[in-house]
Amino acid sequence: MILTAAAVGALAGCGRAAHGGVAGASKTVCASFAPARDTAWAAVVTRPLTAFRRPGHGAIARFGLRNVNRVDTVFGVLRGTCRSRWLRVQLPVRPNGAAGWVRADGVRLLRVHTRIVVDLSERRLRFYEGGRLKLQSPAAVGSSATPTPLGRYYVDQRLIPDDERGPFGPGAIGISAFSPVLTNWAQGGPVAIHGTNEPWSIGHAVSNGCIRVPNDVLRRLFPRAQAGTPVLIVQ
Repeated sequence: MILTAAAVGALAGCGRAAHGGVAGASKTVCASFAPARDTAWAAVVTRPLTAFRRPGHGAIARFGLRNVNRVDTVFGVLRGTCRSRWLRVQLPVRPNGAAGWVRADGVRLLRVHTRIVVDLSERRLRFYEGGRLKLQSPAAVGSSATPTPLGRYYVDQRLIPDDERGPFGPGAIGISAFSPVLTNWAQGGPVAIHGTNEPWSIGHAVSNGCIRVPNDVLRRLFPRAQAGTPVLIVQ
């Protein structure tokens, strides 16, 4: 289910958008919650909680049920088991790749079978579902002055624009990465995969760090890239 609400903005190289919630993941079954090639885990916050550097010590950040865009707060799970009191999770904060420990009883776990790989040198996005390549597309990536950050991230929100003729196109898939240079942008310069009103830019290194795909591709990708989907950005 995608929910629409008041406009929000500030994705690197993007415009204004309304928010979308968590949907499409399967329910938890008892397992080890380490990500694998075909399966990953999303942790949806169910009560306000704190992420720590080690279980119960060294607070990193406090998180509510919803983020600044009024979207469900979601982490990508790195480590844990059904009997764990604590989970090691990816955090949607600076610096890129930030991780911490959160209480397992403060989240709802969802299994995810999707994965996105963005190759900057090829300027191409690939989407996998159940381990199989389901969609691929040329993409615009960050310029040399405002590069797209390399690393392992996850989908943390989906945004629906007020006007699909704007820089998002029909939607934006927010990921847990931030621009390495646009630190003064609102919300810290978060990065997204989104459509575009500049179709000529696809296949070029011209963005402010976001990953642009053709609007028809974004429409196909948007409903399938649920919260918690791992996103790997490589050179």
